[in-house]
Parts: sequence; structure tokens; C-alpha cells
Amino acid sequence: MKKFNYTIFTFIILLFFGCKESDQSEKNIEKDLIYSEDSPNKMLSNAYELFQQGNDKESIELANKVLEIGKKTNNDTLVGKALTSLCRNSQRKLDTIRLEELSEELINLSNSSGDKQWVMYQAHMNAEMWRLIGNMDKAESYYTQSMEISNEIGAKGMYMIDHFNKSFVATSKGDFNSARDLIKKYYELRKQMKRNPEDAYGLIALAYLLEKEGNYEGAIEVSTVIRRLFKEQNVFPEPPDEKPLLFVEKSTDKKVDKISRDEIIERSYNESVNSLLNKYLL
Repeated sequence: MKKFNYTIFTFIILLFFGCKESDQSEKNIEKDLIYSEDSPNKMLSNAYELFQQGNDKESIELANKVLEIGKKTNNDTLVGKALTSLCRNSQRKLDTIRLEELSEELINLSNSSGDKQWVMYQAHMNAEMWRLIGNMDKAESYYTQSMEISNEIGAKGMYMIDHFNKSFVATSKGDFNSARDLIKKYYELRKQMKRNPEDAYGLIALAYLLEKEGNYEGAIEVSTVIRRLFKEQNVFPEPPDEKPLLFVEKSTDKKVDKISRDEIIERSYNESVNSLLNKYLL
């Protein structure tokens, strides 16, 4: 009898701790899957920084982790942001097949959630890709789609940045007046949104425009200031945006003699974003 009671007692103890361990295990799984809102966002932020630094492998790994978290927790925002991050990574290798797969997922997410921002991001990322490849008609079409949606849903940041982006298309197609208007609008929107007035990023579009217009000395001056400010502000331009800057630097190096170039570079140290805009754009 005593042996029987001891067996029952042992069974109850094991059952108790087994249940407790199971509950704890479930809590640990839940804790692993359902991160605080800041944690996945931090991972995405790190993924973007890694992308800017050229470390696509680790950037993609982080974005995929967030994508998994988003799917397991039914968090559409995390899924959309992760897919958008992966779209960006596809640009470096000009992987249009991967971009098409990710685009379809973003469109499906937009349809299922009723949130137009995901189809907006899809359009923006496709525009960037096709601009990199050099198909300006496709790029223009996607930028137009992105801008229409961003304006409709009040995504002011995207609406602003696509004026800058679309200016490259206009410049490439020889429509310099439209390019100039788009760059002006970009800086006007920045001012309305109270963004940093010393934004060197927008100057890339100006340098590209000046080179295409044949103002090589102006293009050298603007591109020199861009590089100085990027270094001071620790800014890493994305591939679609650095490509025209690299073009300007290579082109002007061949078209302006070294003495004149050195004089322009020395003079540029006193220039700011606003002074260059007043000199060449406004």
C-alpha cells in the first residue's frame, strides 16, 4: 500500500513539473516569436544600415528573420517592411526575378490588408530597379504610380523623395526643365516637413543635371560638396542614387583640366547646400 501511495505521489510530482515545464516552454516560444515592437524595427534599421554599407548577406538575414516574425504573429506591418527591405537588397545585383517575386507578395499583402502603402513601396522599389538598369520609361511609370499613391494616402516622406528620384529620369530623357522643377519641389517639401536643410542627398540630382546640361565646373563643385557632407554626416548613398554621382565624377574628370578642377575643389569648401541651390537651381 505504501509502495502504491509512493508511486502515485511520484506520478503527481512528475505531472506537476512536466506541466510547469511545458507551460514555461510555451511561454519561451511565445517570447521568441512575439518580440516587442521596437525589436523587429531595430532589426530592420540594422538591416538598412548593413545594406548601405554593402553587407547584403547579413542585411538579408535580418530582413528574413523579421519576415518570419511578422508571418508567425500575423503582423502585416512587419511583413511589409521586411519585404520592402528585401526588395532593396535585390537592387544591388539587379535581380529583377527576385524583385518580381517580392513585388507580388507586397501587392498580395496590400490587397489582403487593404493598406495601399505596400503597393506604393512595390512601385517605388521597381522604379529604383529600372532606373538602375537604365529603362527610364519603366522607371518613370513606376515613380508616377508611387507618387500618386503616396499623395493619396498622405505618405509625405515617400512623396517627397520620389520628386528627387524622378528628376533623374527627367534628366536622363533630356527634359531639363521638368528635372529642375522636380528638384525644386523636393527641397520645398523638405522645408515644409522641417527636414534637415543641409541635405546633400538632393544635390546628387543637381550635380547630375548640371553635368547633362554641360556645366561641368558646376557639377564638380556640387559633387565635391556632396562627398564632403556625406563624410561629415556619415551618409551612405543607395545604389540607384550613387550611380549618377559616380557618373558625374568620372565624366567631369575627363572634361575639366586638373588645375581648374583643383581650384573648383578648393573653392567648394566654403559652399553649403543652400548656397549651391541659390547658385545653380533657384
